[in-house]
Amino acid sequence: MVRLHRKEHRDNPEYYTPIYKMALSQFDAAADKLALDPNLRKRFTDPKRAIMVNIPIRMDDTTVEVFHGYRVHHDTTLGPSKGGIRFHPDVSLGEVSALAMWMTWKCALMGLPFGGAKGGVRCDPHALSRNELQRLTRRYTAEIIPFIGPDVDVPAPDVGTNEQVMAWMMDTYSQLKGYSIPEIVTGKPISIGGSLGRVEATGRGVVYCILEAMRHLGMTPDGKTVVIQGFGNVGSHTAHTLSEKGCKIIAVSDVHSGLYNPNGLDITALQKHVQKHLYLKGFSEASEINNHDLLELPCDVLVPAALSEQITEENAERISCTILAEAANGPTTPTADQIVKDRGIFLIPDILANAGGVTVSYFEWVQGLQHFFWKEEEINERLRDIVTLAFGKVLQISLSEKVDMRMAAMMLSIRKIADAKLARGLFP
Repeated sequence: MVRLHRKEHRDNPEYYTPIYKMALSQFDAAADKLALDPNLRKRFTDPKRAIMVNIPIRMDDTTVEVFHGYRVHHDTTLGPSKGGIRFHPDVSLGEVSALAMWMTWKCALMGLPFGGAKGGVRCDPHALSRNELQRLTRRYTAEIIPFIGPDVDVPAPDVGTNEQVMAWMMDTYSQLKGYSIPEIVTGKPISIGGSLGRVEATGRGVVYCILEAMRHLGMTPDGKTVVIQGFGNVGSHTAHTLSEKGCKIIAVSDVHSGLYNPNGLDITALQKHVQKHLYLKGFSEASEINNHDLLELPCDVLVPAALSEQITEENAERISCTILAEAANGPTTPTADQIVKDRGIFLIPDILANAGGVTVSYFEWVQGLQHFFWKEEEINERLRDIVTLAFGKVLQISLSEKVDMRMAAMMLSIRKIADAKLARGLFP
């Protein structure tokens, strides 16, 4: 077994964070299974490039605050890098590097001509006014200008950002270049070149994977119980689409509280409540439940759609589901992974389950470059085809190699990029 480049990471505590160690652990396990050449392993374990920036902005009270931002390109072998921009208090170089690595595997798994990237600013976007958030976004964009571009690196929304943030990024980049360049970002408003179906895309991809898993396991969606941790963009659209397919959503949660109704939640009414009140708290047709208990509710499908490291060795033995669909990035720790596998729970790994977002981001990028836009039905059909094809390939490897779905997905992704690296050679 080969282990490389560990001392360098340990010497930089910000870089070698728990989430980055998790990403490396997953890579190492798959690389061992593939017997990957040591020279290739060295090229995967570290990002291709990374930038750290200070972002001074004038606050509404006229004081100046300095925020810290990052942009990381993990790999660009298959094309420009692609990945979200995260505004969150816990953003760090290590977290962004791990997310960029996962984006690399995700894009390769979906057959997209992208490498993996990720960016973010360490801040609490909810504590900023709209004007402060706009100034922060524009200054951050200006600071990372050398790192981004339609043929270099294409940002998208992530935790704490949305289509408005993408619009400000697109406008800032365009103003500095001197002409409109809508294809610089994806996930932007329809009015400036966004794609139909992009907002719902990640949730739809999660649902397509769950339906394929049910088909494999001989299940039908009618009446199947679902628990969803997280009711943001991904969680809410996953809940809505699954309920349309006949599933019964019995519990959901957000950053402030959780809701539980064993008879099923009215997702349409719940979405209207959130639109009006911002959060789940106060919805009258359910009882409150804490996040700890929510994750351990008996259900057919558990969907962690919040942040990373939610299923750990402390609670993995008490998870009670048939299918675990990772809508969030890195919600299951490596130790918990083994427990989930040993218990026979069917895992749909994050790089497969939540890849619908980057897939439709690819569609948006293509439409922007061509200045030719598709119908929403066409976008959803293409998304379903790509996701179900990838699911089938991963399942085939899982069965033939007798490995779990995460290992199968990682093996498929790493082999695809390794073959491309070997074909391209090493410069100079």
